[in-house]
Amino acid sequence: MWKTFGLLFLSNIFMTFAWYAHLRELKEKPVWVAILVSWGIALLEYCIMVPANRLGVEQQLSVSQLKVAQEIITMIVFAGFATFYLRERLTLNFLGAAMCMAGAAWFMFRK
Repeated sequence: MWKTFGLLFLSNIFMTFAWYAHLRELKEKPVWVAILVSWGIALLEYCIMVPANRLGVEQQLSVSQLKVAQEIITMIVFAGFATFYLRERLTLNFLGAAMCMAGAAWFMFRK
């Protein structure tokens, strides 16, 4: 299962860059340039995400479990990205959101 979660983590790094890096790196460029660059990065994300989901299902994870795991990983990746790349301050709202996600994971993964 760790391989699935590792691939999900890696794919989320690419997707976070595709969605948000243009706000810092391409803010002076036309929006269509940002869209094309983002699509290129997102293609790499899909090349990792699709195998991660297939592997997860092969490992007996439900699609719902994969989705909740992906959202938790997204929140972790985004918190790091926002803090270190975009230089935003984390607030208590992130902690609250993390607690809600932990609750979602508990419900989705309990037997």
